[in-house]
Amino acid sequence: MKIWGRNIAAALLAAGSLALAPLPGVAQTLTIGVRAGPESIDPHFTATGTHAEALKHVFDTLVWSGDALQLEPRLALSWKAIDATTWEFKLRQGVKFHDGSDFTAEDVKFSIERIPVVAGPNPTTIYVRRVKETKIIDAHTVHIITDGPAPSLPNDFIRLFIVSHKAASGLTKDTANEAFNSGKAAIGTGPYKFVSWTPKEQLVLERFDGYWGPKEPWQRHVRKEIANDAARVAQLKAGQVDLIVRAPASDVPMLERDSKLAVVKVDTVYIFNMELDLRDKPAQVTAKDGSALDKNPLQNPKVREAIDIAIDRKALAEIAMEGLGKPQNQLVTPNIFGYSKKVPEPKYDPAGARKLLAEAGYANGFKVTLSFTSDRLPGDRQVGTSVAQMLAAVGIDAQANAQPGAVFFPARTRGDYSMAMSGWGTLTGEAHYTLSSVAHSNDKEKRMGAFNVLGYKNPELDKVLQDAAVEMDDAKRRALLERANEIVAADRPRLSLVSVGSAWAMQKAKVTVTPRVDEDTLAMNIRPAK
Repeated sequence: MKIWGRNIAAALLAAGSLALAPLPGVAQTLTIGVRAGPESIDPHFTATGTHAEALKHVFDTLVWSGDALQLEPRLALSWKAIDATTWEFKLRQGVKFHDGSDFTAEDVKFSIERIPVVAGPNPTTIYVRRVKETKIIDAHTVHIITDGPAPSLPNDFIRLFIVSHKAASGLTKDTANEAFNSGKAAIGTGPYKFVSWTPKEQLVLERFDGYWGPKEPWQRHVRKEIANDAARVAQLKAGQVDLIVRAPASDVPMLERDSKLAVVKVDTVYIFNMELDLRDKPAQVTAKDGSALDKNPLQNPKVREAIDIAIDRKALAEIAMEGLGKPQNQLVTPNIFGYSKKVPEPKYDPAGARKLLAEAGYANGFKVTLSFTSDRLPGDRQVGTSVAQMLAAVGIDAQANAQPGAVFFPARTRGDYSMAMSGWGTLTGEAHYTLSSVAHSNDKEKRMGAFNVLGYKNPELDKVLQDAAVEMDDAKRRALLERANEIVAADRPRLSLVSVGSAWAMQKAKVTVTPRVDEDTLAMNIRPAK
């Protein structure tokens, strides 16, 4: 792998607009400033959104998620259920990998089967958990045998990245990242080829002229990782990047007034939600003096309700997120299949919260650590800090613990946190994706609840989600998912807070962007300004 050192990277930054200016007759370089980049070049390593976003350029998926999450053909031209447990996928012909080899059904089978072997934190196994077997019918037809009726399998496959079985053969969990990060195994069928990656600095891609789809206008695409919001804005204003993602809400009015810049905003499907530790011995819940409690207060429904109504969601949206958020009352946004209109709007009642705490036996409150991401989604640090202050106002001593995503997610997966807040987006457009991952009990045999690590279990909810998982009738499945959302809203193992709005800012004379509700910022959605 060609790794650019810090000195060379600094020289490129100093070059500024010279590095970005298109030469006569040569396609332009597209340089964008992102808040976070990939965690590896192996697309199967983690399900983190910024990881998948970057690698969509190099690796195609079997099914594509459109700008509004609609399902579209990608490497699969068509799909249909041919019996209760078999989906048939017809594959696109004439597709080439970046090394010139042909894409075939063998690559699909290989990619599906390697995911459970190499998945790391935030496991990508959720996208293939229903797959029991992959059968190659011919070079461009596969049959996916599922563990029961699987109506949402095509939705899951929007994150089924296809790698070359030749390039990635024989790699293990211990060797895969090195092989992909060096470029040796980073062979995809996407519109851009891998050139180099410097972790936490930049990813460099080059247009693949053998791509099966429309030709990209950008000869080179550079994704510069600039975690600091102010630095990202500064580089945009200095002309060192063409576009920045997640423009901070506080700067949006100023950016909109700049005649050289344009700003585009969209409501996304990401929701900040807070999960509560329901295990008997929570790691980070104590009396206010630090001594152990006889019982875990978070197991008490009144305490969970008190926490819920102690949070002013309108203030979070309007103040902490500076207008780029919306209060939410369930784990999915209203545009998602399975959202329930029966769930009441969240209320803010700090006096009622104190009363409920007293009724539960915690009139003096307790101490808990509230951990949250600080660099993943717009406003995460501000929302987490504000929630801690709101809980303190009703007597719960919530210690704010902001962590970078690279630290937060592995710790969260281990179950280290007793109260954790982060963003989750229903990227498949169907509520089962979210509910079966974070609200179903953690059941490895049924391959559900992989992200439910804090002990929540409701047999009724489990049954509803299991039924929804195999219900092929859309109307019946929708009713089941609505019921599941209602149960979670009543039980409060997770508290939905606010959805995330996002803003892109760009050089008006250079680029235009088509925003996506999943917030992915893709070179394929960015075009030269006319």
